[in-house]
Amino acid sequence: MRIAVISDIHGNDLALEAVLADIDAQGIDEIVNLGDHLSGPLNAARTAEILIGRRTAAIRGNHDRYLLTLGPARMGLSDRSAHDELDEHHLHWLAALPATLVYRDALFLCHGTPASDETYWMEALTGDGIVHMARRAEIERFADGIEHPVILCGHTHVQRALRLSGGRLLVNPGSVGCPAYDDDRPVAHKVETGSPDARYAIVERVSGDWNVTFRCVGYDHMAASLLAANAAAPNGQGRSRPDSSTDFYRAPSSASRSAPVIAAMLRVTLSIGQRHQAIACNRSIVASGKRNLTTRAGLPATTA
Repeated sequence: MRIAVISDIHGNDLALEAVLADIDAQGIDEIVNLGDHLSGPLNAARTAEILIGRRTAAIRGNHDRYLLTLGPARMGLSDRSAHDELDEHHLHWLAALPATLVYRDALFLCHGTPASDETYWMEALTGDGIVHMARRAEIERFADGIEHPVILCGHTHVQRALRLSGGRLLVNPGSVGCPAYDDDRPVAHKVETGSPDARYAIVERVSGDWNVTFRCVGYDHMAASLLAANAAAPNGQGRSRPDSSTDFYRAPSSASRSAPVIAAMLRVTLSIGQRHQAIACNRSIVASGKRNLTTRAGLPATTA
């Protein structure tokens, strides 16, 4: 049994199409989707149509919940950008998605943790905002009571796998459509992958054991970059958008982020000779004080 695991598309239809093509090339028929499908400055409506047509087993993430429960005036501008594109049938599709799901009696799906779509599972923060792997005891605690052999989570956009007690496999497949973000809660911090590639995972049962393979898929990230830049253009030059150009991505009472950052992040080229320059570029983008695509909340500040 081979199952593709996708998450955190954030309205990036081009990245999604590349991942789905790669999944098809692998000969995989089953896909599970861990949420945060649409929010972002890209193509929310087209992303929704692709997902609805594909009929994957899906759950909702925190940004999907914001789209359903907040009025436009209270939405972060990332969600507002997506909401402005969506029709009623897109929202009805989101509303029908559960917060968690058990798939084939073997895979437990959640977005953040089983109890929260806003909490990091395998990552934690130091007091000065350094992101690191959480303590094993804390990771294990979130899995209490879940006996399924494979546990899947998203939310942090970081590809990671861990064997829990009893041999259970905990997997974060990474993000299909958003390669970096920052947040100011509970302290300012940044998460970045170092490349614009679309990411997902494949879980497979072999001789009774579950294994995971991580995939990084190249796609036309320059086209996505131009679309994000267009979304951030002043009124009259890009698509319809709120007046604020400096706080284009402000979550409800949380961090601000700007479309130019995801545009720049998606522009990074990754030829072998440019990899280190790309990583340096990513760091300088975030260090510039601009903000990225999604927000994260509910992550407890810890010390290493």
